[in-house]
Amino acid sequence: MNMKIAFVGKGGSGKTTLSSLFIRHLAAVGAPVVAIDADINQHLGPALGLDESESAGLPAMGDRLALIKNYLRGTNPRIASAESMIKTTPPGEGSRLLRVREDNPVYDACARPVELDGGAVRLMVTGPFTDADLGVACYHSKTGAVELCLNHLVDGPDEYVVVDMTAGSDSFASGMFTRFDITFLVAEPTRKGVSVYRQYKEYARDFGIELKVVGNKVQGQDDLDYLRAEVGDDLLVTVGHSDWVRAMEKGRPPRFEHLEDVNRRALDTLRATADATYERRDWERYTRQMVHFHLKNAQSWANERHGADLAAQVDPDFVLGEGVVEPA
Repeated sequence: MNMKIAFVGKGGSGKTTLSSLFIRHLAAVGAPVVAIDADINQHLGPALGLDESESAGLPAMGDRLALIKNYLRGTNPRIASAESMIKTTPPGEGSRLLRVREDNPVYDACARPVELDGGAVRLMVTGPFTDADLGVACYHSKTGAVELCLNHLVDGPDEYVVVDMTAGSDSFASGMFTRFDITFLVAEPTRKGVSVYRQYKEYARDFGIELKVVGNKVQGQDDLDYLRAEVGDDLLVTVGHSDWVRAMEKGRPPRFEHLEDVNRRALDTLRATADATYERRDWERYTRQMVHFHLKNAQSWANERHGADLAAQVDPDFVLGEGVVEPA
Protein backbone atom coordinates (compact mmCIF):
# COMPACT_ATOMS: atom_id res chain seq x y z
CA MET A 1 0.00 0.00 0.00
CA ASN A 2 1.09 3.55 -0.54
CA MET A 3 -0.19 6.10 1.88
CA LYS A 4 -0.01 9.78 2.64
CA ILE A 5 -1.00 10.15 6.29
CA ALA A 6 -1.49 13.31 8.38
CA PHE A 7 -1.48 13.57 12.15
CA VAL A 8 -3.31 16.65 13.44
CA GLY A 9 -4.38 17.88 16.86
CA LYS A 10 -4.07 20.81 19.21
CA GLY A 11 -0.80 21.55 20.99
CA GLY A 12 -0.24 19.18 23.89
CA SER A 13 -2.64 16.52 22.58
CA GLY A 14 0.19 14.05 22.04
CA LYS A 15 -0.02 14.33 18.25
CA THR A 16 3.75 14.40 17.68
CA THR A 17 4.34 11.52 20.10
CA LEU A 18 1.74 9.39 18.30
CA SER A 19 3.03 10.28 14.84
CA SER A 20 6.57 9.35 15.97
CA LEU A 21 5.32 6.01 17.35
CA PHE A 22 3.56 5.30 14.06
CA ILE A 23 6.74 6.16 12.11
CA ARG A 24 8.77 3.82 14.37
CA HIS A 25 6.11 1.13 13.86
CA LEU A 26 6.43 1.39 10.06
CA ALA A 27 10.24 1.41 10.22
CA ALA A 28 10.19 -1.70 12.40
CA VAL A 29 8.51 -3.67 9.60
CA GLY A 30 10.92 -2.27 7.00
CA ALA A 31 8.47 0.01 5.18
CA PRO A 32 10.01 2.96 3.29
CA VAL A 33 8.96 6.15 5.09
CA VAL A 34 9.30 9.87 4.43
CA ALA A 35 8.47 11.71 7.66
CA ILE A 36 7.72 15.45 7.48
CA ASP A 37 7.48 17.86 10.40
CA ALA A 38 5.07 20.59 9.25
CA ASP A 39 4.03 21.71 12.73
CA ILE A 40 4.66 25.24 13.98
CA ASN A 41 6.41 23.62 16.94
CA GLN A 42 9.17 21.47 15.50
CA HIS A 43 9.21 18.44 17.82
CA LEU A 44 9.22 15.42 15.49
CA GLY A 45 13.03 15.09 15.32
CA PRO A 46 13.44 14.83 19.10
CA ALA A 47 10.44 12.43 19.26
CA LEU A 48 12.34 10.22 16.81
CA GLY A 49 15.37 10.25 19.09
CA LEU A 50 17.49 13.13 17.75
CA ASP A 51 19.24 15.25 20.33
CA GLU A 52 18.92 19.04 20.37
CA SER A 53 21.98 19.73 18.23
CA GLU A 54 20.97 17.10 15.66
CA SER A 55 17.46 18.55 15.48
CA ALA A 56 18.79 22.11 15.17
CA GLY A 57 21.06 20.95 12.34
CA LEU A 58 18.26 19.57 10.16
CA PRO A 59 17.97 21.51 6.88
CA ALA A 60 14.82 23.64 6.75
CA MET A 61 12.61 23.11 3.70
CA GLY A 62 11.40 26.71 4.01
CA ASP A 63 14.96 27.94 3.47
CA ARG A 64 15.34 25.87 0.29
CA LEU A 65 12.16 26.90 -1.46
CA ALA A 66 13.95 28.17 -4.59
CA LEU A 67 15.73 24.84 -5.05
CA ILE A 68 12.47 22.91 -4.50
CA LYS A 69 10.59 25.06 -7.02
CA ASN A 70 13.34 24.89 -9.64
CA TYR A 71 13.52 21.12 -9.42
CA LEU A 72 9.76 20.48 -9.46
CA ARG A 73 9.12 22.93 -12.32
CA GLY A 74 11.21 20.79 -14.65
CA THR A 75 10.35 21.64 -18.25
CA ASN A 76 6.68 22.50 -17.57
CA PRO A 77 6.00 25.22 -20.18
CA ARG A 78 3.07 26.62 -18.18
CA ILE A 79 5.34 27.77 -15.35
CA ALA A 80 7.33 30.77 -16.55
CA SER A 81 9.77 30.79 -13.64
CA ALA A 82 10.38 29.28 -10.22
CA GLU A 83 9.46 32.68 -8.75
CA SER A 84 5.97 32.42 -10.25
CA MET A 85 5.28 29.12 -8.48
CA ILE A 86 3.16 29.39 -5.33
CA LYS A 87 2.46 26.81 -2.64
CA THR A 88 -0.58 25.48 -4.52
CA THR A 89 0.96 25.30 -8.03
CA PRO A 90 -0.03 21.88 -9.42
CA PRO A 91 2.20 19.68 -11.57
CA GLY A 92 1.62 19.35 -15.31
CA GLU A 93 3.26 17.93 -18.41
CA GLY A 94 7.01 18.40 -17.96
CA SER A 95 6.95 18.78 -14.17
CA ARG A 96 9.30 16.65 -12.10
CA LEU A 97 7.64 14.42 -9.52
CA LEU A 98 8.94 13.09 -6.21
CA ARG A 99 8.93 9.41 -5.31
CA VAL A 100 9.46 7.94 -1.86
CA ARG A 101 12.32 5.54 -2.62
CA GLU A 102 14.35 7.61 -5.08
CA ASP A 103 17.30 9.94 -4.60
CA ASN A 104 16.77 13.45 -5.93
CA PRO A 105 18.07 16.99 -5.33
CA VAL A 106 15.11 17.84 -3.04
CA TYR A 107 15.91 14.96 -0.69
CA ASP A 108 19.64 15.71 -0.96
CA ALA A 109 18.99 19.27 0.20
CA CYS A 110 16.13 18.76 2.66
CA ALA A 111 15.97 15.17 3.95
CA ARG A 112 18.17 13.41 6.47
CA PRO A 113 18.15 9.70 7.40
CA VAL A 114 17.13 8.90 10.97
CA GLU A 115 18.11 5.46 12.22
CA LEU A 116 15.35 3.67 14.12
CA ASP A 117 14.98 0.08 15.35
CA GLY A 118 14.50 -1.97 12.22
CA GLY A 119 15.53 0.63 9.67
CA ALA A 120 15.97 4.26 8.71
CA VAL A 121 13.39 6.84 7.68
CA ARG A 122 13.86 10.06 5.74
CA LEU A 123 13.04 13.10 7.88
CA MET A 124 12.19 16.50 6.41
CA VAL A 125 11.31 19.59 8.44
CA THR A 126 9.79 22.95 7.52
CA GLY A 127 12.26 24.58 9.89
CA PRO A 128 11.66 26.45 13.14
CA PHE A 129 9.03 29.18 13.18
CA THR A 130 9.74 32.46 14.90
CA ASP A 131 7.36 35.13 16.19
CA ALA A 132 8.25 37.19 13.13
CA ASP A 133 7.05 34.38 10.84
CA LEU A 134 3.53 34.13 12.20
CA GLY A 135 0.89 35.82 10.10
CA VAL A 136 3.25 36.86 7.30
CA ALA A 137 4.20 35.43 3.94
CA CYS A 138 7.41 33.68 4.99
CA TYR A 139 5.49 31.62 7.56
CA HIS A 140 3.31 30.38 4.70
CA SER A 141 6.37 29.77 2.54
CA LYS A 142 7.66 27.33 5.14
CA THR A 143 4.51 25.20 5.11
CA GLY A 144 4.21 26.03 1.38
CA ALA A 145 7.39 24.05 0.74
CA VAL A 146 5.66 20.98 2.21
CA GLU A 147 2.52 21.56 0.15
CA LEU A 148 4.48 21.87 -3.11
CA CYS A 149 6.26 18.60 -2.37
CA LEU A 150 2.98 16.84 -1.58
CA ASN A 151 1.44 18.21 -4.80
CA HIS A 152 4.29 16.66 -6.79
CA LEU A 153 4.56 13.41 -4.84
CA VAL A 154 3.70 10.01 -6.28
CA ASP A 155 3.90 7.31 -3.64
CA GLY A 156 4.14 3.73 -4.84
CA PRO A 157 3.24 0.35 -3.31
CA ASP A 158 4.13 -0.23 0.36
CA GLU A 159 5.43 3.31 0.85
CA TYR A 160 4.38 5.83 3.48
CA VAL A 161 4.57 9.59 3.83
CA VAL A 162 3.70 10.68 7.38
CA VAL A 163 3.19 14.39 8.07
CA ASP A 164 3.01 15.88 11.56
CA MET A 165 0.75 18.90 10.98
CA THR A 166 -0.85 21.65 13.01
CA ALA A 167 -4.62 21.54 13.32
CA GLY A 168 -4.84 25.28 12.72
CA SER A 169 -6.80 26.93 9.96
CA ASP A 170 -3.78 27.56 7.68
CA SER A 171 -3.95 24.08 6.19
CA PHE A 172 -7.59 24.76 5.28
CA ALA A 173 -6.82 28.03 3.49
CA SER A 174 -4.25 26.38 1.26
CA GLY A 175 -5.93 23.03 0.73
CA MET A 176 -3.07 21.07 2.31
CA PHE A 177 -5.63 19.11 4.35
CA THR A 178 -6.84 17.46 1.10
CA ARG A 179 -3.38 16.05 0.29
CA PHE A 180 -3.74 12.90 2.39
CA ASP A 181 -5.28 9.45 2.07
CA ILE A 182 -6.23 9.57 5.73
CA THR A 183 -6.01 12.06 8.59
CA PHE A 184 -5.61 10.90 12.19
CA LEU A 185 -6.84 13.56 14.62
CA VAL A 186 -5.37 13.09 18.08
CA ALA A 187 -7.87 14.25 20.71
CA GLU A 188 -7.86 14.21 24.48
CA PRO A 189 -11.14 13.47 26.28
CA THR A 190 -11.76 17.18 26.95
CA ARG A 191 -14.05 19.87 25.53
CA LYS A 192 -11.05 21.51 23.83
CA GLY A 193 -9.92 18.24 22.27
CA VAL A 194 -13.40 17.57 20.91
CA SER A 195 -13.81 21.15 19.61
CA VAL A 196 -10.70 20.72 17.43
CA TYR A 197 -12.29 17.55 16.03
CA ARG A 198 -15.54 19.38 15.26
CA GLN A 199 -13.72 22.20 13.48
CA TYR A 200 -11.73 19.75 11.35
CA LYS A 201 -14.79 17.66 10.57
CA GLU A 202 -16.67 20.77 9.45
CA TYR A 203 -13.92 21.92 7.09
CA ALA A 204 -13.29 18.44 5.74
CA ARG A 205 -16.92 17.55 5.08
CA ASP A 206 -17.12 18.89 1.51
CA PHE A 207 -13.87 17.31 0.35
CA GLY A 208 -14.32 13.61 1.08
CA ILE A 209 -11.58 13.63 3.73
CA GLU A 210 -11.00 10.33 5.55
CA LEU A 211 -10.86 11.42 9.20
CA LYS A 212 -10.37 9.16 12.20
CA VAL A 213 -9.90 10.11 15.84
CA VAL A 214 -7.17 8.68 18.04
CA GLY A 215 -8.16 9.22 21.67
CA ASN A 216 -5.08 10.02 23.73
CA LYS A 217 -4.53 10.22 27.50
CA VAL A 218 -7.61 8.05 28.00
CA GLN A 219 -7.51 6.91 31.63
CA GLY A 220 -10.69 4.98 32.17
CA GLN A 221 -14.19 4.06 31.07
CA ASP A 222 -15.48 7.58 31.74
CA ASP A 223 -12.95 9.10 29.31
CA LEU A 224 -13.77 6.45 26.72
CA ASP A 225 -17.53 7.00 27.08
CA TYR A 226 -17.03 10.76 26.72
CA LEU A 227 -15.09 10.41 23.46
CA ARG A 228 -17.54 7.86 22.06
CA ALA A 229 -20.46 10.18 22.83
CA GLU A 230 -18.74 13.20 21.24
CA VAL A 231 -17.09 11.75 18.10
CA GLY A 232 -19.11 8.57 17.49
CA ASP A 233 -17.89 6.18 14.81
CA ASP A 234 -14.92 8.41 13.98
CA LEU A 235 -13.21 7.17 17.17
CA LEU A 236 -10.76 4.54 15.90
CA VAL A 237 -8.51 3.66 18.85
CA THR A 238 -7.54 5.04 22.24
CA VAL A 239 -4.15 5.23 23.90
CA GLY A 240 -3.46 5.49 27.63
CA HIS A 241 -0.35 5.88 29.73
CA SER A 242 2.83 4.34 28.33
CA ASP A 243 5.99 3.63 30.32
CA TRP A 244 7.81 3.23 26.98
CA VAL A 245 6.77 6.75 25.90
CA ARG A 246 7.74 8.17 29.29
CA ALA A 247 11.23 6.64 28.89
CA MET A 248 11.44 8.02 25.33
CA GLU A 249 10.54 11.51 26.57
CA LYS A 250 13.45 11.27 29.01
CA GLY A 251 15.72 10.50 26.05
CA ARG A 252 16.18 6.85 27.03
CA PRO A 253 13.79 4.82 24.87
CA PRO A 254 13.99 1.03 25.22
CA ARG A 255 14.02 -0.97 22.00
CA PHE A 256 10.77 -0.45 20.15
CA GLU A 257 9.85 -4.14 20.45
CA HIS A 258 9.27 -3.46 24.16
CA LEU A 259 6.38 -1.05 23.51
CA GLU A 260 3.31 -2.23 25.43
CA ASP A 261 1.14 -4.77 23.57
CA VAL A 262 -1.99 -2.64 23.88
CA ASN A 263 -0.23 0.30 22.20
CA ARG A 264 1.31 -1.92 19.55
CA ARG A 265 -2.19 -3.18 18.70
CA ALA A 266 -3.38 0.43 18.43
CA LEU A 267 -0.57 1.15 15.93
CA ASP A 268 -1.49 -2.01 13.98
CA THR A 269 -5.04 -0.65 13.74
CA LEU A 270 -3.80 2.72 12.47
CA ARG A 271 -1.75 1.04 9.78
CA ALA A 272 -4.52 -1.36 8.71
CA THR A 273 -6.99 1.55 8.54
CA ALA A 274 -4.58 3.62 6.46
CA ASP A 275 -3.85 0.70 4.12
CA ALA A 276 -7.56 0.09 3.57
CA THR A 277 -8.01 3.58 2.11
CA TYR A 278 -5.72 2.71 -0.82
CA GLU A 279 -8.50 0.95 -2.70
CA ARG A 280 -10.59 4.13 -2.52
CA ARG A 281 -7.82 6.39 -3.81
CA ASP A 282 -9.06 8.64 -6.63
CA TRP A 283 -6.21 10.40 -8.43
CA GLU A 284 -8.64 12.42 -10.56
CA ARG A 285 -10.38 13.85 -7.49
CA TYR A 286 -7.00 14.45 -5.88
CA THR A 287 -5.82 16.43 -8.92
CA ARG A 288 -9.15 18.28 -9.16
CA GLN A 289 -8.91 19.41 -5.53
CA MET A 290 -5.33 20.54 -6.09
CA VAL A 291 -6.48 22.69 -9.00
CA HIS A 292 -9.48 24.01 -7.01
CA PHE A 293 -7.28 25.40 -4.24
CA HIS A 294 -4.71 26.74 -6.70
CA LEU A 295 -7.36 28.73 -8.56
CA LYS A 296 -8.74 29.97 -5.23
CA ASN A 297 -5.31 31.15 -4.06
CA ALA A 298 -4.50 32.68 -7.45
CA GLN A 299 -7.67 34.72 -7.39
CA SER A 300 -7.54 35.80 -3.75
CA TRP A 301 -3.90 37.00 -3.56
CA ALA A 302 -1.34 35.44 -5.91
CA ASN A 303 -2.38 36.99 -9.24
CA GLU A 304 -2.09 40.45 -7.77
CA ARG A 305 1.24 39.71 -6.12
CA HIS A 306 2.77 38.20 -9.26
CA GLY A 307 1.14 40.48 -11.81
CA ALA A 308 -0.07 37.49 -13.84
CA ASP A 309 -3.01 35.11 -14.06
CA LEU A 310 -1.69 31.99 -12.35
CA ALA A 311 -4.70 30.00 -13.55
CA ALA A 312 -2.55 29.57 -16.66
CA GLN A 313 -0.31 27.22 -14.64
CA VAL A 314 -3.04 24.56 -14.67
CA ASP A 315 -2.58 21.80 -17.25
CA PRO A 316 -6.17 20.70 -17.98
CA ASP A 317 -5.10 17.32 -19.40
CA PHE A 318 -2.81 16.31 -16.53
CA VAL A 319 -3.81 13.82 -13.83
CA LEU A 320 -1.28 12.94 -11.15
CA GLY A 321 -0.90 9.20 -10.66
CA GLU A 322 1.47 6.27 -10.34
CA GLY A 323 1.70 5.79 -14.09
CA VAL A 324 2.80 9.34 -14.91
CA VAL A 325 6.02 9.43 -16.92
CA GLU A 326 8.37 12.33 -16.23
CA PRO A 327 10.61 14.14 -18.70
CA ALA A 328 14.01 12.54 -19.20
